[in-house]
Amino acid sequence: MADQDTSEERTEEPTAKKLEKAREDGQVVRSQELSVAAMMIGIASFMYIFGGAMVVQLSQVFAAGFTFDRKIVFSENLLPAAFGSQAMSGLFVAVPIFALAVVIAFIAAGMLGGFNFSMKALAPKASKINPLSGLKRIFGTKALVDLSKAIVKFSLVGAVLYLVVSSQFEQLIGIGFMDIKPAMNKAGDIIAGGAVLVTLTLIIAAAIDVPYQLYEHSQKMKMTKQEVKDEFKDTEGRPEVKAQIRRKQREMAMGQMMDAVGSADVIIVNPEHFAVALSYDPSSSGAPTVVAKGVDFLARGIRERAGDNAVPVFLSPTLARALYFTTDVNQSIPESLYYAVAQVIAYVFSLNSLGRGAAVAEKPNPEVPQGMRYNTDGTLAE
Repeated sequence: MADQDTSEERTEEPTAKKLEKAREDGQVVRSQELSVAAMMIGIASFMYIFGGAMVVQLSQVFAAGFTFDRKIVFSENLLPAAFGSQAMSGLFVAVPIFALAVVIAFIAAGMLGGFNFSMKALAPKASKINPLSGLKRIFGTKALVDLSKAIVKFSLVGAVLYLVVSSQFEQLIGIGFMDIKPAMNKAGDIIAGGAVLVTLTLIIAAAIDVPYQLYEHSQKMKMTKQEVKDEFKDTEGRPEVKAQIRRKQREMAMGQMMDAVGSADVIIVNPEHFAVALSYDPSSSGAPTVVAKGVDFLARGIRERAGDNAVPVFLSPTLARALYFTTDVNQSIPESLYYAVAQVIAYVFSLNSLGRGAAVAEKPNPEVPQGMRYNTDGTLAE
C-alpha cells in the first residue's frame, strides 16, 4: 500500500518465511565478542601449553638465519633462496597458531546463528555509503552499546593485567639477573600465564554481548501487522485463487467419491433426496464403511452411477438419513446402526447368491434407533 504508515510498530513475531529469507540474506545472529573471546582464550591456552617448544624452534630458526655459508654470502643468486628458506621455516613453526585461530573463529561464529554462507551479504549496498546511514550508525543506539562494551572490556583487561604485573613484579625484576636461556623461559611462563588470565576476562564481555545480540536480532526480525498480512497473501494466494483451488479440490474429491460408488456393495436411498453408498468386506473384522454420500443432485448422480455398475439400491428413508447425517465419507458406520445395516447387507448378499441356487432372504425393514432418526433438514425427529 502506497499510503502505508512506514512507522508502524513491529510487534509480530517473525514468520518462518521471514527467518528463511533473512538467512539467505546473511542476517543471522553473530557475536563478535564471543568469537574474539574464544579465539584469544584458545590461542593463549595453546601458547601456555606448547609455547615453550615453539619458542625453542623459533630460536633455532633465528640462530640458523644468522649462520651463513661463505658461498651464499658472495652469491647474489643463492642469498634470496636462503632467506626464503628461513622465512618458510619460521612460518611453519607459526602455522599451528594460525590454523587454531581459523578453526576456533569458524566454530565460534556458528555457535549462535549456525553456519551460513550468503553471497548477498558480500554484495555492495548503497546504504553503506549513504552519509545519513553512516551518521545513524555513528550516533545510534548500536554505536553507544558498542562503545560501552569496549569501555567495559578495556577496563577488565587493564585491571587483570595490572594484577598480573603487580603479582609477578619481583620475578620480572629477577629476570634481569638470570642467564639468557633461563631468563627467556621464565619470561615466557609469566607472559603465557598472564595472557591466559587476561583473555579469560573476555568471557565476561561475551556473556554480556551474546544476550544483547540475541535480543537485537529478535527485535530486528519482528514484523508489522501489515507485513504479516502481505506475506500471508503472497504465501496463501489471493482469495479468488484460494476459492478456485478449493473448487478444484472438491471436484477431485467428488470424482474419487463417484468412482468408489462402482465398487460399493449397496446404495441406501430416501428415495430421491438422499443416497449413501456402503462397502463391506466380510473377511475383515471392520464395520461397513460409507464410500460416498450425497443429497439431491449428487444423490441422483450416485444412483445413476450405481445403475451403470449394477450396484443394488435399497430404499430406506430413515436409515439413509441416519447414515448421511452421522457418518462422513470413508468412515465406519456408528455402532448403533450396526444391526440395521447388517440386515440390509445380508439381504443384498443373498441377492448376489441367487445365481448359485441360494435362497433369497426376505426383504427387511431396518429399524433405526430413536436417537438416530433425522428429519430432512438434519434435525433429530421427535
